Amino acid sequence: MTSTASATAPVANARTLGLAHYAARGVLEHVLARHGVTFQQQIALRAAVTADTPQTPDDLVTQVWDSLKADPADIHATLDELLAQQLLVADGAHLHATDAGRELLAAVGAETAPISDRIWGGIPTEDLAAAGRVLALVSRRANAELAALTA
Repeated sequence: MTSTASATAPVANARTLGLAHYAARGVLEHVLARHGVTFQQQIALRAAVTADTPQTPDDLVTQVWDSLKADPADIHATLDELLAQQLLVADGAHLHATDAGRELLAAVGAETAPISDRIWGGIPTEDLAAAGRVLALVSRRANAELAALTA
């Protein structure tokens, strides 16, 4: 009897998704800790850096909440931490990433790039496309369920 990867591979479900997420997040958090920032701080800083237009604190809270579903009060505290670390700066009603904030994200990206290549490398393109479609669908459904629960 022959064994194939598809016959022995776990079925994608909430548990396998969670295990993959936390394994990858653990790698990122290890790198972030060396730079003195948390996962939530990195998500908020990235939102500020990648925004097409200037963002208010409430804009950034919304973006981070959309990504993490974290308590808005905790996200506001995270923005305050980034301001105190001078990774964000207030400019009137808007928050902007400082050069130090952009440099931090670049350093984290440079450090995690080879790790990401080892994690994701060699996975066939068609498998990544299928996983992407499934994860996008799961995200849409979960967001809809959360919206219904909090309405």
